[in-house]
Amino acid sequence: MTRFSSYALLPLCTIVAAACSASTAPAQDAASTVAKPFTETVMADFDSPWAMTFLPDGRLLVTEKAGKIQIASADMKTIGTLATIPGVDSAGQGGLMDVVLSPGFTKDRLVYFSFSEQREGGKAVALARGRFDETGAAPSLADISVIFRASPAVEGNGHYSGRIAFSPDGRHLFFTNGERQKFDPAQDLTMTLGKVLRLTPDGKPAPGNPFAGQTGARPEIWSYGHRNLLGIAFDAQGNLWEQEMGPKGGDEINLILPGRNYGYPKVSNGSHYDDRDIPDHAPGDGFEAPKVWWNPSISPGGLMIYSGDMFPAWKGDAFVGGLSSESLLRIDLDGTSAKKGDQWPMGARIREAEQGPDGAIWLIEDGQRGANGRLIKLTPAKA
Repeated sequence: MTRFSSYALLPLCTIVAAACSASTAPAQDAASTVAKPFTETVMADFDSPWAMTFLPDGRLLVTEKAGKIQIASADMKTIGTLATIPGVDSAGQGGLMDVVLSPGFTKDRLVYFSFSEQREGGKAVALARGRFDETGAAPSLADISVIFRASPAVEGNGHYSGRIAFSPDGRHLFFTNGERQKFDPAQDLTMTLGKVLRLTPDGKPAPGNPFAGQTGARPEIWSYGHRNLLGIAFDAQGNLWEQEMGPKGGDEINLILPGRNYGYPKVSNGSHYDDRDIPDHAPGDGFEAPKVWWNPSISPGGLMIYSGDMFPAWKGDAFVGGLSSESLLRIDLDGTSAKKGDQWPMGARIREAEQGPDGAIWLIEDGQRGANGRLIKLTPAKA
């Protein structure tokens, strides 16, 4: 693997782990741990990678925590820097986060990404975009601009979230804002913290959002009562799925519906880190319960819904990278229902799973707490 010599990497910063310890609450159901039905091939190494997305020609964009978007050739043998994003605050759980192509990328060449920043009042997650430019000697990202900023900025270095997903019709951009370890903002409609937001591709509140006409409420809000939302994706039927880290236990897979309250911190199937109880989700409590939850925690890092042909038995299933659990998890999706599938030990913190152009499954390790920052390709195991 060759890196362009002019692309020096920024110093690494440590991340505050979101691992959770075991809880005495019973598990929702048992996930099977079976022999791996895939072959793992290490394709490249990165410095604390956070997210990735494939270009139409098979090249790969990877965000690194310290602030660089790297671009890898389709064979993964050459890696260079597409952009160094200014203003990235990489302390704690902060850094350069998600990266997603515009639905109209082949025409508009827009690349969307998120990052944590320091600004007046504290820190917050921001949504930005730039134009993929190949007119120079090497690809670059031009015309970078921030199109949305979470509000308010607060002190601390945790629970930024920052995941991005476009609706299947390309008209709406969904963006996750974590509650920043502040608890109550998740229930406060005057703030974007602890919410799933629905925006236009330009970062404006999307017309028709459920709280747009409510006095004082932020018009961007789509759902609320969330903690640290680190995965969001649409399935083939247009359902929006989200996963988030619970407190001590209670990691969740949620079906996201407009206007619904997902309960945090009033309810959770986990407990506070000091072992104070949080009421569990219960029928009739007025909150939207998770479709799948884990106790003890798995520390979910990313969410992908598989649509490829390389693993036909898994088409339509969700895949979650496990951080503290050092695993890859499969969740069976059936319409608006979900249940636990397989959980494979990977021996490292898995930050994200992504589907490749040929239907292979790609993983990145997050490079923290002893893990490498490897890019790993999964293909079917040979009989």
